[in-house]
Amino acid sequence: MEPNQIQKTPSMSSGQAKTSAKDFFLNLGAIVALYTVVVALINLLFTVINTAFPKITNAYQYFGSSSISFPVATLIIFFPIYVLLMWILEKGFMTEPDKRHVNVRRWLTFITLFIAGLVSAGDLVTVLYYFLDGQELSTAFLLKALVVLLVACGVFMYYISDIRNRLSSLSRKIWLGIALVFVIASIIWGFVVIGSPRTQQLFKYDIQKISDLQNLDSQVQSYYYSKNTLPETMADITGMAYYLNAKDPQTGVSYVYEKVDVANYKLCAVFNKDSQDDVNNKTMYIGGYNANWTHPAGQYCFPRTVDQQKGIPAPIR
Repeated sequence: MEPNQIQKTPSMSSGQAKTSAKDFFLNLGAIVALYTVVVALINLLFTVINTAFPKITNAYQYFGSSSISFPVATLIIFFPIYVLLMWILEKGFMTEPDKRHVNVRRWLTFITLFIAGLVSAGDLVTVLYYFLDGQELSTAFLLKALVVLLVACGVFMYYISDIRNRLSSLSRKIWLGIALVFVIASIIWGFVVIGSPRTQQLFKYDIQKISDLQNLDSQVQSYYYSKNTLPETMADITGMAYYLNAKDPQTGVSYVYEKVDVANYKLCAVFNKDSQDDVNNKTMYIGGYNANWTHPAGQYCFPRTVDQQKGIPAPIR
């Protein structure tokens, strides 16, 4: 029996296990899920930092969106996918240890280590450069650098331990717990700084109302310059347009148009939030002709006027 056992040993050596289609897609899926989670996490944290420190104009921005909805949704879906795929892989390694050394897994792991190490080094170089160059090391800049460093180093340390077979079942659970806490804390921080989904929904209603009022305003201006008089009622405005939304999309109540005199009028709506609190869409409130569309919460009327001499809308002063 001993000779037979010796003959079987070489075929069981590390790195000789064959890669099946299942192995390929499980390992590839896990790495893709990891990269997706990392990108979404950094995007989320950068967006929160940009919001919490809006006056920072540092060139070190990486990226960041105007909303946390997409990165949060990505994390909620892809983080469990990553955990599930890693669990399936580890379960398979318990029955077939040689699968841990298939070529596709080793290649993807080393590529991940290379990228994580490169990002970490680049992050440190950038911080050092800004310091030596005398540029401002603002709070937002340092926080973004710290986020990148923590995430990249975390990925590097986990996978370097994994490739060296230094991770036990307990240590994997500890890493999972740390990652889970970090992701959840990031999402909570995002909602604290930017607002809950319900708050964002209310802001979106207000943005739509502003858009409707801007369209109504344009129609009033067009009416005036075609008839040399302001419309008397809302019906006069909507009667000239093929499609014009004159009702609040949230309540279904009509917006208010009020003619003040021969050149002045008001457009009114009820708003959920103060526009100054909307950290994501402040540019929405500055319309054409320098019209200011900022508003408080509640019922508010925008005073508007037309330039009777020049024939173009006059700025609101």
